Amino acid sequence: MREGNLEAPTRHPIDWRGDDFYNEESAFKEMERVFDICHGCRRCVSLCQSFPNLFDLVDATEDGEVHGVKKEAYWKVVDQCYLCDLCYMTKCPYTPPHAWNLDFPHLMLRAKAIKFKKGEVKAGEKFLASTDVHGQFAGIPIVVQTVNAVNRTKTARKVMDGALGVHPDAWMPELATKRFRWSAAKSVASTVTNGERTPGKVAIFSTCYVNYNEPGIGHDLLKVLAHNDIPYVIVDKESCCGMPKLELGDLDAVARHKAANMPVLARYAREGYAILSAVPSCTLMFKQELPLMFPECADTQLVKAAMFDPFEYLVARNRDGLLKTDFNTALGKVSYHIPCHGRVQNIGKKTEEMLKLVGTKVEVKLNTVERCSGHAGTYGVKTPTHPVAMKIGRPVFKAMAKDEPDCISSDCPMAGHHIAQGMRQAGMPAKAVLHPLSLVRIAYGLA
Repeated sequence: MREGNLEAPTRHPIDWRGDDFYNEESAFKEMERVFDICHGCRRCVSLCQSFPNLFDLVDATEDGEVHGVKKEAYWKVVDQCYLCDLCYMTKCPYTPPHAWNLDFPHLMLRAKAIKFKKGEVKAGEKFLASTDVHGQFAGIPIVVQTVNAVNRTKTARKVMDGALGVHPDAWMPELATKRFRWSAAKSVASTVTNGERTPGKVAIFSTCYVNYNEPGIGHDLLKVLAHNDIPYVIVDKESCCGMPKLELGDLDAVARHKAANMPVLARYAREGYAILSAVPSCTLMFKQELPLMFPECADTQLVKAAMFDPFEYLVARNRDGLLKTDFNTALGKVSYHIPCHGRVQNIGKKTEEMLKLVGTKVEVKLNTVERCSGHAGTYGVKTPTHPVAMKIGRPVFKAMAKDEPDCISSDCPMAGHHIAQGMRQAGMPAKAVLHPLSLVRIAYGLA
């Protein structure tokens, strides 16, 4: 009888600079070992398409065992993994410190890195993962309006399908007319009041998405901080967190982004700032992936300790007795989605806690959905995987429509729009999509 691990899962550093990491034969051998364990367990079958693909491959062999699967077919499993980490953090009983030492997502990351090194990643995929490249058009008058208008046409979407592999029906964010970093006050001064759990001043890592696509999310965060007399600064300069490149397997690009960001962020950490990022994937990158890729880097470990999800920070601030709870505007029925990269941060359901705190003062009827939406970065927009993403998200779309909410919300803004699209396609009434930070700003009655 197989016994699972009852201890909290732990992560080993990613030896991506080791001699064996890019050895395809060695990687295939490890995949065969891990796939055999997964095949005998099958607990993760409902999480994503990687596991159904794996089990179908095994079931199609003569004896129903992994050794009968051709190695070239392994890519059908690898290509469906979008590194959500849910299998590792919520399902798998064989993660370290279990003797079987199973880390499915980081094994898939290794395979993706091998594929990238072999030059088998298409140019369109590389461009989609270069968020700070195509975001450079944001904030440029006329150009933004033109690009956004053209991208809404069927002709342009057909061209994007052929050139970039973007599905014609996939939701895509528009470029902002004003970038967050250009339009936000660089700093707001106030008395620094440290708590037992929280530094009393905040440094904001804008993220590519907030800076180039939805700056309103960043502005709402600043308004909530200012209302609570928390001094903040916008990080002097920043590069992409590297998550899109990680999902592609381009680890050298991840290292370049890290080299640009870490000295800057480490300075804020040394000066006693809490560092906040409003996109869960970016927060997770600094909390988990970069520290595991660079375990020897003191700056990286320092930033890891200083990095907060915004609601992790606000809830801790409340426990320190330093958060204002003068909410005065009802939010009505809110259907809230917990994104994967929020769930795997091991911080608990902090956004839900905050919205329930709001509900002690004004009306909030909260419906919380804890399941993958299927968007998963570029996975949800690529031509081959968009239909799969919509299939994965179908249970979420239905759950989010429960009780006919006034709005839907997710910490991952892209997931929120993906869910709204799925609801519309399923014939459910269209709902407003509001980020949880926007909901809190509204609850405070802030303009």
